[in-house]
Amino acid sequence: MELYPAVIVHGLDDAIAALSRAAAVDASVTLLSAPGAALYAGCGWWLALVKVARGTNPNVPCIDLLDCADGTGRAFEALRIGLPRLVLWPTAPGRDAVVAIAEARGGFVLAAAPLTEAGLRHSSGAARGDCSVPAVRENGDKSGEPG
Repeated sequence: MELYPAVIVHGLDDAIAALSRAAAVDASVTLLSAPGAALYAGCGWWLALVKVARGTNPNVPCIDLLDCADGTGRAFEALRIGLPRLVLWPTAPGRDAVVAIAEARGGFVLAAAPLTEAGLRHSSGAARGDCSVPAVRENGDKSGEPG
């Protein structure tokens, strides 16, 4: 699976704007939560946000990706409520179980957030190149990375 160009989403307005821009140019988009959003905003918030945003432009091909940082418990919660596409750091305890469940549900778990449309990866502290979706491109280019 290859991810669509990613846009970091901090709230509903960001998600709607990203989908509207994609619709205007007949493109696809990955809605990527802010770094560690599952830890402070919760999984239910992301599920509701994505549902409402996608309702504004239902014909835009879209993938949503929730960043759980090192929060294995939040990752399990996300899977339980139907969010099978996640970012979970390689050092998170129980990560292998999260990956197995996500894949069984047709999803995937990335070790780091994908590059955004602006060519930036948000800082998750995760190692590069560890990704359970082999087709996601990781070229090791650190130009444009924060810090």
